[in-house]
Amino acid sequence: MSSSIDWKAVKYQEIFDQELRGLVRRREADPRCTPADIEGVLKNLYIMEGADTDGRGDVTDIGIAATIAAYEHFIAKWKAERSN
Repeated sequence: MSSSIDWKAVKYQEIFDQELRGLVRRREADPRCTPADIEGVLKNLYIMEGADTDGRGDVTDIGIAATIAAYEHFIAKWKAERSN
């Protein structure tokens, strides 16, 4: 694996983990928070992702992709808990 791919994978994982920790803290701190609330933020993240008209660059693209993945993962896990 080349070093340019290494730093991208490391950065992606770092942001994914950071976002996931933040979502867990939010859920624990706010009993009124629902999956729908998190889905609302995710909807805006999708809009941000699609608004790349000037070429944001690798770092920003990685950040948005990792953040979206963390939100999708968190929502899916939370909904699975509720259905059990």
